[in-house]
Amino acid sequence: MRAHHKQRECAVNPLATTDNLATNPTLAVIGFKRQIVYHLHFWAFIAVAPLVMVQWQKGNVLLASLLILFCLNAVAVIAFLRFRGVYFLQGRLFPTLAVVCAVYSTLINGHAGLYWAYPAAAALFFLLPLKEATASNIVFVVSMSVVSFITFPEADFWRITFSLGLTCLFVMIFAWLVGRLQVELTRLATTDPLTGCLNRSQLADILNGQIQMRERYERVSSLILLDLDYFKMINDRWGHLAGDKVLQELTLRIGRRLRESDRLFRIGGEEFMLVLPETRQKDADKVARELLTSISARPFVEGIQITASASVAEVGKGETWSVWLNRADQALYEAKARGRNQVVSAARRPHEQPPEDTEDKALANDL
Repeated sequence: MRAHHKQRECAVNPLATTDNLATNPTLAVIGFKRQIVYHLHFWAFIAVAPLVMVQWQKGNVLLASLLILFCLNAVAVIAFLRFRGVYFLQGRLFPTLAVVCAVYSTLINGHAGLYWAYPAAAALFFLLPLKEATASNIVFVVSMSVVSFITFPEADFWRITFSLGLTCLFVMIFAWLVGRLQVELTRLATTDPLTGCLNRSQLADILNGQIQMRERYERVSSLILLDLDYFKMINDRWGHLAGDKVLQELTLRIGRRLRESDRLFRIGGEEFMLVLPETRQKDADKVARELLTSISARPFVEGIQITASASVAEVGKGETWSVWLNRADQALYEAKARGRNQVVSAARRPHEQPPEDTEDKALANDL
């Protein structure tokens, strides 16, 4: 739990190191994005703050006022990120003010204002979603083209329009590729490459999420541990390639039975875990028995016949994810010891009582 808390703390602290985020790719991505936002606003403030006095002394009161708003927004974003872990207004003011200031400064200052258009255009792709940044840059380039046509000679107008447009295009392509790379790396880091199931990197977060739902809203969840029986014999007799095909087909058979909200993990060589939100232990037991039936009902590739053992555990009030998982693990050992190819429900904690038992007692008292 302490490690989980540290990951959350690093995710909202833009100055934290990312070493502690390696076990959670999602938090790592959030942490890096927060650092980019933080540093963009910090260095933009450092660069723009002196310009306030420069424009004020030149008598450009409106531009100086816009630059003051820009600086105040940068300070607000930095403060909210640093002390509250919140992205102030989702960064919408930065690109808006940057574009307005660049266009207006070019209109009244000529080339001196034009130089700020290029970093402003690039910053949009770091602060806004790709589609929103692209649309904003189209408006920006068109606005700068109009101002350039009014302010500069025709030759300069074409140079400015094409150079600014190409700058936006190149940064857009870069941002798009980085976004795709981020999605792919996150997928590789969070899923098992053989079966496509989630891996252990997401286990603690998902189980903790179900525990929070149990504690706050009394919405129970259950998990199923499923382990193939004598799987080593398959690898020894048919080879590891056949074993891999069995695991892949097993994943497909399990996936057909799952709801959209359910989560499937591969947590060991031939051991899988299913997290079933909004599911009581008796209902999870039924699902587990159906899965064992689907596994043993027909052969896998190359005529391989196999069975599996399973355990079921409903999350208990006040327990941690490790305790919850350990109860299921102990029940799985018991299923193996009893002869395999069966489901064993995990014992409840001493102070807990199944809801159906409570209802039966209440009915008996009424009678």
